[in-house]
Amino acid sequence: MAFFIEVLTGGLLAGLMYTLVAIGFVLIYKASGVFNFAQGSMVLFAALTFVSIVERGVHSAAAFAITLVTMLVLGALIERVVLRPLVNRPPITLFMATLGLSFVIEGLAQTLWGAQVHGLELGIEDVPLDVLGVSLSKFDMFASGVAAALVLVLGLLFTRTRLGLSLRAVADDQLAALAVGIDLQWIWGVVWAVAGAVGLVTGLLWGARVGVQFSLSLIVLKALPVLIIGGFNSIMGTIVGGLIVGGSEKLAEVYLGQLVGGGIENWFPYVLALVFLLWRPTGLFGTASIERL
Repeated sequence: MAFFIEVLTGGLLAGLMYTLVAIGFVLIYKASGVFNFAQGSMVLFAALTFVSIVERGVHSAAAFAITLVTMLVLGALIERVVLRPLVNRPPITLFMATLGLSFVIEGLAQTLWGAQVHGLELGIEDVPLDVLGVSLSKFDMFASGVAAALVLVLGLLFTRTRLGLSLRAVADDQLAALAVGIDLQWIWGVVWAVAGAVGLVTGLLWGARVGVQFSLSLIVLKALPVLIIGGFNSIMGTIVGGLIVGGSEKLAEVYLGQLVGGGIENWFPYVLALVFLLWRPTGLFGTASIERL
């Protein structure tokens, strides 16, 4: 039982890391209905910018501030230059635009900072800690705490501020929000900027874990099962979806992996997501859209 709890707890902590990846998608999808496939490239760009600035002798705090401003501006520019001209286009057009945008961002990152692999140290050693008899990773606990704090801040932002109320109104009905005087373009710009900031936090944590390399952009694939299970338009859904994915993949690897030769951790979340697509296509916290014809 102690080993089961240790594996499950480790998986839940990893699941909060997956939640970080998925939040960026939810923010943009809630406000504009766009599935931003470029979120992974934004994560890569943020991590690569930060570590490259630090390697040039800039203090990490100053590098973080510079990178944060860069990501806020990048997010706002993407909305203004790429997405705004495509308003009212079919969803597949917007998706393909973000897909192409991902390659543009990766190319820009390579042009500015090069293609070499970088190590990223946040001052948190990945050593085991004994917590109530359960051995947990110190870095995983730190990353999970950061993820939980970010989710809490975003939750308060969306439920306790005027901006959050405007965002929720836009997510519910864009035409009605426009009718009551909400500036949709301003809301979209803010959301993309916030998604850029979330990409920075995600990039730093994942970059510290796996290294800052161009495969970091593929982290977007880890968010897909989380979004499918939790729902594409719910921040609470990303939390629950991340915990389900993290916990289930670790348990499956330990208890089922030996039956199929191992490696089940890499694809088990997608099997679980497929089950949810068949059973509950909108996810646990997603809302079904009803169109009158």
